[in-house]
Amino acid sequence: MSSADELASAAAAGDAERVAQLLQDGAAVDAVNRFGRTPLQVMMMGSTAVARLLLDHGANPEVQDSTGSSPLHDAAREGFLETVQLLCSFQANPHVRDMWNRRPIDLATEKGHREVMAFLQSL
Repeated sequence: MSSADELASAAAAGDAERVAQLLQDGAAVDAVNRFGRTPLQVMMMGSTAVARLLLDHGANPEVQDSTGSSPLHDAAREGFLETVQLLCSFQANPHVRDMWNRRPIDLATEKGHREVMAFLQSL
């Protein structure tokens, strides 16, 4: 398994200890896995520890997939307020739109995540 796949797998599992070890061993923080996604895109969204590790090591918080969805879109859609706040603190654009012209706040609103909505409205 490539280091990019290992890092993405550890991020997806929310394994902060393994993510930290792989980054310490030199894994590229924004390397894409065999599915063309970065660790930040596949991370366990509720794992702020993993998100912080990746962002502290220079992960791009504005990376978008083929649909224009960013990690901020994903965190807002799932209602992970701490992850949304963390991504924004690392300069993720709260006004970015996906291919359906939806912003992260639109997805939070659609799913009824009021705390996320309120935070994004305050920006």
